[in-house]
Amino acid sequence: MVRFTITGTVERFATVEPERVVLRGRPGEELKASVKIIPKADYPFSILHAKAKYGRFISISLEGLKDSGKEGFLLTVENLKKDPGRYFDVVSLETDSSIRPELQVSVTGFIK
Repeated sequence: MVRFTITGTVERFATVEPERVVLRGRPGEELKASVKIIPKADYPFSILHAKAKYGRFISISLEGLKDSGKEGFLLTVENLKKDPGRYFDVVSLETDSSIRPELQVSVTGFIK
């Protein structure tokens, strides 16, 4: 067994706020959340396609966004589950960047 340590600075490719989506509420309530995705100036990219891994309990939409003079994207995730229970999904965002061709946003739902 060989062990080694790597050190260095990790640069963010984009600002993703929040990094995870949690949809929590009661059946029949409108539950949705928005995620801001702002590319860093050194790594510009466009999002070509957004897709939920399962898509059974969520719907997604993606639109352009201008935030404090910076262009980016707004991902909206909405709950579709009508009965109590939990679920997990992942939204994959296909980019035109060779550095990071895909971004992922985790989604968790808690319907009480």
